[in-house]
Amino acid sequence: MRMAVAEQTALDTSGRVALLASCVLVVFLLAMTITIANVSLPQIKGAMSATRDQVAWVVTSYLVVNAVGLPATGWLNDRFGARRLIVWGTIGFSLATLGCAMAPNLETLVFFRAMQGLFGAPLTPLTMALVMAAYPREKHGVVTSIFGIGVTIGPMIGPWLGGILTEEYGWRSVFYFCLPFATVACMAVIAVIPHDKPAARNRLDLRGFIFLSIAIACFQLMVDRGERNDWFDSTEITLECLAGVACLYLFVVHSLTWRQPYIDLRVLANRDLVVGLLLVAAFGMLSYSPLVLLPNMLQNLRGYPEDTIGVLLAIRGLGMMLGFVTLLWGSRYDPRIWLTLGFGAQIWAGWAMASFDINVTYSQLAWTGFVSGLGIGFVWVPLLVINMGAVTPDKFPLVSSLFHLLRLFGSSVHISLSVAVALRTSKISFAEIAERVQPGRPALWNIETAAPSVQQALPMVHEIGRQAQMIGYLNAFLFFGLTALVAMPLILAVRPPRPQ
Repeated sequence: MRMAVAEQTALDTSGRVALLASCVLVVFLLAMTITIANVSLPQIKGAMSATRDQVAWVVTSYLVVNAVGLPATGWLNDRFGARRLIVWGTIGFSLATLGCAMAPNLETLVFFRAMQGLFGAPLTPLTMALVMAAYPREKHGVVTSIFGIGVTIGPMIGPWLGGILTEEYGWRSVFYFCLPFATVACMAVIAVIPHDKPAARNRLDLRGFIFLSIAIACFQLMVDRGERNDWFDSTEITLECLAGVACLYLFVVHSLTWRQPYIDLRVLANRDLVVGLLLVAAFGMLSYSPLVLLPNMLQNLRGYPEDTIGVLLAIRGLGMMLGFVTLLWGSRYDPRIWLTLGFGAQIWAGWAMASFDINVTYSQLAWTGFVSGLGIGFVWVPLLVINMGAVTPDKFPLVSSLFHLLRLFGSSVHISLSVAVALRTSKISFAEIAERVQPGRPALWNIETAAPSVQQALPMVHEIGRQAQMIGYLNAFLFFGLTALVAMPLILAVRPPRPQ
């Protein structure tokens, strides 16, 4: 991407501002489309007669395909040029959004969500690389904060408006709502992104692409279907694990020995970059899991309408925006301070959510969501500065691709594991509670006779199910907090980027 970098650094001030605004609009569209659909998951679940783990694929299908396609950004940029890639990627994403709105069943909806992930894969790393290359390195902290503020507007207003639209007009309306923004984004990139010529016509490393794609797909299927199939007692799960490990091994060996690999893993010889990318994977695990768990919990167990759930998720986006605004001033300080505060906020939020009960209040939900969003805002900018500061500008597209690959794959895996934790522990809790609620135990039944009547038993069974589901969600939230806690020691290995 050296030619694109050269062109961008030659832009005047107005050209840089226009480029930043159009790139922010594109990523705003991507972020809003992800988060606006989360609030409608309970209604999609009911409309499509899906289970909790099946409806989670509406989110994970996007993340998995996006993660697989991200590393191809460098090759696609060299082959077709930045302008052509961004323009056609934005148009394809818009058409896939229309397909989601018109999907007749869950399988079609998941397919078009995957198409959104495919067309959107090169947009985030490429727009970020263009913006970073357009500004001098000493401006990267401020520019990244501005970029982040624009990006967080989508997660802030998306769930709020998505909740209102879902409540009034159904889940399809959230995708129709995104179409005007998609149209404006298409016009903006056509008008602003400068023309460029492909830098080279290198061949795609097809073997590396196939190995990585199979490995990611196998690992995702394993964690997504593991709970339903009883994990390694199932032949399917065992085969998926073995295939994933084998393909990952072949991918690493091939990438280290091939002249032009799909992902140049030799860049990982940079110690600072490795530490930064490990933190990115942990950061990705903390980004979307609450957005998938909370809507189902609040509607199924508390009876919250979609618009109220949307407001609660928007409060999380408000916390993210405040974090980015703070980094406009704070990016000059040691990034380790903000990383510690950000991951610490996630630990506190996870512990607080794990302490909820079945009568959790609106204010408790709002505060924990706000603090969790604030932590995301604190972490995003330092991670970008650390990872981009570890390499030279010609490596920005590759590092940006790795950044978003690990972030999205971490998100999809953690979502599936969180759902599995919630399902498994809720089943165990149901069995344990039901075992204790037996005839002849006056402390629990408040009677001394035999079993209650059917009219008495059914409400009791229903309440046991609600309590067991709540315990499952609380364990998933505890898993969220423990993930942040495990990542904290990595901050000690971070070295601030040296000025260049």
